[in-house]
Amino acid sequence: MFEVESLQHLLRTGSYLALLGIVFAETGLLVGFFLPGDSLLLVAGIMSAVEGGLNIWGVMACCVLAAIVGDTVGYLIGRRFGPAIFNRPESRFFKPEHVQRSYVFFQKHGGKTIILARFVPFVRTFAPTIAGVSGMHYPTFLAYNVIGAVLWGAGVPLVGYLIGNTIPATTVDKYILLMVAVVVGLSLLPVLLEAWKLRKKAA
Repeated sequence: MFEVESLQHLLRTGSYLALLGIVFAETGLLVGFFLPGDSLLLVAGIMSAVEGGLNIWGVMACCVLAAIVGDTVGYLIGRRFGPAIFNRPESRFFKPEHVQRSYVFFQKHGGKTIILARFVPFVRTFAPTIAGVSGMHYPTFLAYNVIGAVLWGAGVPLVGYLIGNTIPATTVDKYILLMVAVVVGLSLLPVLLEAWKLRKKAA
């Protein structure tokens, strides 16, 4: 879990390039599942409201663009290398249970997974690659990819921006950690529900 202060420092120093790089890595590279997608977007939105360094339109544009390109790269990795990329042994950066969780999510929701996965940690990283492995028609994937990227990449920063404009700038630092925790908790809720359903079914 990344600390809010670290995210704020990253955005102050790396600005839009940091957003582009992290969102792309989290959505396009299999090793990017540990990156702070939801919390980073929320903090970027809040900072664009209370500080002068970031513009909300620039934040949303960067996040949407990086999310579209990232998912496309993930899809191409799946199409090019197929199931073999998921057969590697467990390591510090590769957890088979994350792949299995994403696969179950994909089997349940089909193409809509590409949209829904944007809001689910871990699944967000592996879903486009699984779509590529499964041979999903690319124009269909691209449509879901763009819709999901806009809803997530623009929606989460916009929520942060609205929060930042609602809470006085002098007190926003007191609440930012709580807001990030709420967003991350909500994003983890689908994963917890799915795990509960699987455990109940197994029992």
